Amino acid sequence: MTRLSTHDAIIIGAGPAGTSVALTLARRGWAVAIVEKRLFPRRKVCGEYISASNLALLDRLEIGDAWRASAGPQIRRVGFFSGNTRVEAAMPPARAGRCADDGFGRALGRDVLDTLLLQAACSAGAEIFQPFWPVAIDRDGDMQTVRIQASNVSDEHTMLRAPVIVAAHGSWEPGPLPSQLAKTSRPSDLLGFKAHFIGSSLATDLMPLLVFPGGYGGMVFADHGRLSISCCIRRDVLARLRGNRLPEQDGPKENGHLSAADAVCRHLMSSCRGVSDVLEGARLDGPWLAAGPIRPGIRACYERDIFRVGNAAGESHPIIAEGISMALQSGWLLASELGGAPTGQAGREAAGRRYEATWRGLFSTRVYAAAGIARLAFCPGGPALMRVAVRNLPQALTLGAHLSGKTRRVPGFG
Repeated sequence: MTRLSTHDAIIIGAGPAGTSVALTLARRGWAVAIVEKRLFPRRKVCGEYISASNLALLDRLEIGDAWRASAGPQIRRVGFFSGNTRVEAAMPPARAGRCADDGFGRALGRDVLDTLLLQAACSAGAEIFQPFWPVAIDRDGDMQTVRIQASNVSDEHTMLRAPVIVAAHGSWEPGPLPSQLAKTSRPSDLLGFKAHFIGSSLATDLMPLLVFPGGYGGMVFADHGRLSISCCIRRDVLARLRGNRLPEQDGPKENGHLSAADAVCRHLMSSCRGVSDVLEGARLDGPWLAAGPIRPGIRACYERDIFRVGNAAGESHPIIAEGISMALQSGWLLASELGGAPTGQAGREAAGRRYEATWRGLFSTRVYAAAGIARLAFCPGGPALMRVAVRNLPQALTLGAHLSGKTRRVPGFG
């Protein structure tokens, strides 16, 4: 069975980037379709922290009050945990928004945040196709056709037509769309892991960076008392950790080896004393999640009549905890350009050029800065050098948080 539906824009992916585009365009009177392959709520591999510089944008998207009511405590300190080193410094405040407490960022689980955003998009008039899997994109004159398939019904297809296609599907999973990255496997690939814990002893206003052999990560208190731990680890390092299992070790096994999640957790605990200290007595809330490989870098924001937002447009190393901020802001920037663009191919191309220029101006510095910090963390002796630096100059953590964009306001918000 096949049905046809026509729209002004089709958004592929219902994460923060896709829904911020959809919300903004729908409130401008656009007929918007959102295609999402997973049912919500669902957890994601993500650090879950949102910088305070986004709060005016959340208010504009009309989820600011719901976010304030649900998010975890304010993060007023940034930290560094590596080996036996534990260093803390002040988090630089952003200019306060309409509430006195808006100067500091907070964390909210993606199972909660993404559901809030998608519900808001639906209320604004966007048509939601969920769970549907995008199968192909074809040119149809001045329009493009996206063929989608119900995830649980193999013979049901829907054809969506629109002049504007927005790729908000992220960068981690390959697929048949021209905007999706090819699948490769390299020893240096970074694989992402994430888990929630209940009952940890981490200070609720502290967000430490974790640096350990072969990877980096972070911890932050999110909603409902959940401690969110996320990290990236090199594929070859993880393979060694899983292969070096001693016979007397306990833990889940896969083909006689430690499971990937158990190996990562043990590695974090053994190489960062700060992690083992704050997790003593804590319990895992749900399973560990894994994703990747992560593909940091800057990609084309507009190519072959497809606009890209979020990680599909460009991705910083998660070491700076700016992924959600970049996703929300990129979606807003694109919708702002499209909303004022003339109709037709020439108008879309002009909007694409303006959007790409604005994207690079806002995000390229933090992408390059994150890459530099990540290279230092991975190079031989890098973690030791970082430990010495932050012990002698804790203010470097404050400066790093500022340079990562945590105080930079979204264009158009003052």
